[in-house]
Amino acid sequence: MDVKAFIFDLDGTLIDSEMLWVASMVAYLADHGCITSRQEMMKVVVGHSWFDIYRKVIALAPVLAAVTIQEMALQLRRYYVKQCEDSGSILIPTSVSLLKALAKDYPVIIVSGSPHNDVENAVRLMEAEANVKFVLGAEDYPHGKPAPDGFLLGAKKLGVAPQHCVVFEDSTAGVRSAKAAGMYCVALSRPTEHPQDISPADWILEDLSDFSVEKLITRGFKK
Repeated sequence: MDVKAFIFDLDGTLIDSEMLWVASMVAYLADHGCITSRQEMMKVVVGHSWFDIYRKVIALAPVLAAVTIQEMALQLRRYYVKQCEDSGSILIPTSVSLLKALAKDYPVIIVSGSPHNDVENAVRLMEAEANVKFVLGAEDYPHGKPAPDGFLLGAKKLGVAPQHCVVFEDSTAGVRSAKAAGMYCVALSRPTEHPQDISPADWILEDLSDFSVEKLITRGFKK
């Protein structure tokens, strides 16, 4: 079996943004009369697509039912920008470095549950426009992770069979999605307030600086 493409998740894998989205959501809901905790919102946000998050938010705060998914995304962005300003850089440097290194020899794409525009903005933040062939966001495929739709669409657009793709993920839903797509999954195990079950992954690393194609080959892949 040979490797022909690499697929990266975004939030929690390339950028450390999920906790910022959690804090943004808590503040947003509070401003609309719905008091929630960080722990409660982590269960809503971490590892899930924007469509799934939106549905859960409406269930928590029916007063927001008249707000469309597009309107809520725009409203939340203002809270998120404030969180980013307060927290500094959200890049995970070793993950970004790996993406750029792999892109020298292989096609690399990003498949995320975040809105497409947010994924493109993240690519610009990483200064990786020349390294990423294309991105897929929540609105680009019908069912979010843990369904395999996003990864399968990415492989189809690349013209690469799923078994020749290697996915980098960090969440329970993401790992399950990659495996459901029939892809090899490398899981990034990072400290978090909301631990993820990434045990179904083929290879678990604490930092993506420990990944190399040579090590992948020793695990059964070919160049």
